[in-house]
Amino acid sequence: MTDMAVKAPPAAPSVSLAWLGRALVAGMTLLALYAVWVLYLSDQPLLAALVFASAVGFALVFSFKRFYATRFIFPGIVAILLFVAFPVVYTIYLGFTNYSSFNLLSLDRAQAVHLAARIVDDETERSFSLVRDPAGYRVFLPEGDGGLLSDPVAIDGTPATVASAPVTAAPPDLLAMKEVLPLRDALALIEVTLPDGTLLKQSGLRTFAKTQPQYELQPDGRLVSTVDGSVLTPDNSRGFYVNEAGEAIPPGWRVEIGWKNFERIFTSEGIRAPMLSIFVWTLVFATLSVSLTFALGLLLASVLQWPHLRFKPLYRLLLILPYSVPGFISILVFKGLFNQNFGEINLILEFLFGVAPSWNTDPWLAKTMILIVNVWLGYPYMMLLAMGFLQAVAEDQKKAAALEGAGTLRVFFTITLPQILPPFLPLLIASFAFNFNNIVLILLLTRGLPDMPGTVIPAGQTDILGSFTYRISFMDSGQQFGLAGAITLIIFLVVTLIAYANFIAMRRAANKGGNS
Repeated sequence: MTDMAVKAPPAAPSVSLAWLGRALVAGMTLLALYAVWVLYLSDQPLLAALVFASAVGFALVFSFKRFYATRFIFPGIVAILLFVAFPVVYTIYLGFTNYSSFNLLSLDRAQAVHLAARIVDDETERSFSLVRDPAGYRVFLPEGDGGLLSDPVAIDGTPATVASAPVTAAPPDLLAMKEVLPLRDALALIEVTLPDGTLLKQSGLRTFAKTQPQYELQPDGRLVSTVDGSVLTPDNSRGFYVNEAGEAIPPGWRVEIGWKNFERIFTSEGIRAPMLSIFVWTLVFATLSVSLTFALGLLLASVLQWPHLRFKPLYRLLLILPYSVPGFISILVFKGLFNQNFGEINLILEFLFGVAPSWNTDPWLAKTMILIVNVWLGYPYMMLLAMGFLQAVAEDQKKAAALEGAGTLRVFFTITLPQILPPFLPLLIASFAFNFNNIVLILLLTRGLPDMPGTVIPAGQTDILGSFTYRISFMDSGQQFGLAGAITLIIFLVVTLIAYANFIAMRRAANKGGNS
């Protein structure tokens, strides 16, 4: 009984910790639900639904013991959903919309922009100043030696209409413009009534004038001009208000347009032709990059494996140096080296051979430059892998083949290569997928230049599909996010098919080599 009495008190802290854990789960769940509410109000229903599902899953997983094992993988699942799956799905969804710099808003916000447009009567426009008053501020409209001074008003973001009266002299202590600027938005809600009944509102940074709305909203959603009676009609198939001539009047709003972006890609010659050329170059670039880095890395690793090679640690260190320097720094260095006017490479070539290649303006030379730089950046990775894989090849097999009269090359291609190719296979496929979308190299080195002539969208001779999509999204004046989303879906499908085909082909080749 005494032992039981002594052991009972320690149970209290565990109960307290349990309640503390429940309180922490409840607090984090409530915080996530608040984030859901904020996202919903920000017109992000899809992301709000995903966060809501994550919050509910978090509450269930961390509240019930039956889901104890799931707690260790739940954060990873949520991270994949929020930061991998959602961006991919959302980007693909944009491919079925007209989302662009001209169609950024919702219908309500585009309508509000048109309704906020006002027409200024130039004949009534006059400068103004502000005067501090115990009750707020007064608006002073100068005229001759005097002017008009309004009644006091609180400029605090509340709409108000104040009367004005003539004064014979300007009031003292007029506010400087730097003091007026912070009140600009709130001042736009103030109306000043002149003695003759005219209403003036802020029409510019320094002026008040008589204004009127440019459009009036009709019950059916149309906008009628207050100037000439012309009508703007909302066209939900295009995401714009259109005038009576059928012309789109920006700003527009985002609408779903189905497969029109894909139709545009495959039917417009100005898009299809450069995209086909860019697709071919992307395949060539990715294939050559993987092949050359693999071949050079394997060659150097084989040389470093030679037992009679002196100063091997020094050579290994020097060959790994490109891998230790951040890639973007190396790219910028090479950009300077290949400068066709002042770069060291052209200075040396011109001194030795009298030639100065046009690395930046000639399409073929620009592509050659990109491959040279990419091989420099990629061979150390392949070399390090090859050095490890070569260690696993049994020396007895090589010696047996040599005793039978096999040369060095035959031993390499019949014994060494078939044994190291299977573990290299997934890494080569990953390298191919990486280079297929290696937009950092393209954007930093050439920015896709030189441009292709005769295209309706920005497209360069050295663009790959990834940089081509980036330029459409963020470097084009139209910023065609929907079109870029459609191209992204095509890239995703193409990369998946090519990677799968490469995997099957290389696995068969590896199996065939191993069996022989």
